[in-house]
Amino acid sequence: MWTTLQHYQGACIARGNCSIGPCSEAQSGMASNPLSAPSSAPPIDPLLLTSARVVTFDGQRLLTNASGFFFERGDRLFLVTSRHVMIDEPSRHFPDRIEIEMHIDSRNMTQSTGFSMPLYRDGKSVWHQGSDTGGEIDVAVIEIERNALPATSVYRAFTPKHLCNASDSVPLGASLLVAGFPLGFHDALHHLPVVRHAVNASPFGLRFQGKGYFLTDARTHRGTSGASVVMRASARADGLGELPWLLLGVHSSRMDVGTRDLKLDEALGLNCAWYADILLTLTRD
Repeated sequence: MWTTLQHYQGACIARGNCSIGPCSEAQSGMASNPLSAPSSAPPIDPLLLTSARVVTFDGQRLLTNASGFFFERGDRLFLVTSRHVMIDEPSRHFPDRIEIEMHIDSRNMTQSTGFSMPLYRDGKSVWHQGSDTGGEIDVAVIEIERNALPATSVYRAFTPKHLCNASDSVPLGASLLVAGFPLGFHDALHHLPVVRHAVNASPFGLRFQGKGYFLTDARTHRGTSGASVVMRASARADGLGELPWLLLGVHSSRMDVGTRDLKLDEALGLNCAWYADILLTLTRD
């Protein structure tokens, strides 16, 4: 079942854009109190509260560290991450549960607790993944039982309104952010992610090489798998409430060229971001 744990610290692991190795460590969660640590601290951008550090386990054995974010549809709440965080046969990555870290005091961001979620029930996986004409999509969602969350949980969630529509312009080279936990690195005192600047390196809306993703140009690391790729909303920010960001994609992995000479050629620095509209399919009733 879903359980709330004491705040945990420990090592994290690496695979693809998950990381391996040491790292620093109720309802809707829309608290009415200001999102600040001590009263002298500056306001916190709600974007940071959409993200969650994801740690995978096989029983009590820690496996990997990755990124994820919250997505809300109606009265249902989901955690979104990369599919290879849940299972990855090539690397023999087979976790049976994940843990995320939840803030529990809207006035003090240093207060958090761990929340554990099983990945299987009665021998069947409880997460959802998808595919299309281009093959498997490296995105997975798992529903969070809201009544099992701590009553004082503090978070923010994207909704279908935050997905791009025909009126949203995402020009080539647009300024984007990737909010996550590279190499497990984050503000371990306030339990907040970091953001990396990115630009879209391929036309947004065009499926790169026929796959369901676009490219970003950004410096990313292991542990960023499952991070949200967002753009500041301007034209229709009034309709997005206190979270004026458009959710464009789900960061998956770094792109490389098989013919690259590892000694002579630098890495491309390009990344795959799966189009976020797959969430409408993965979260429908």
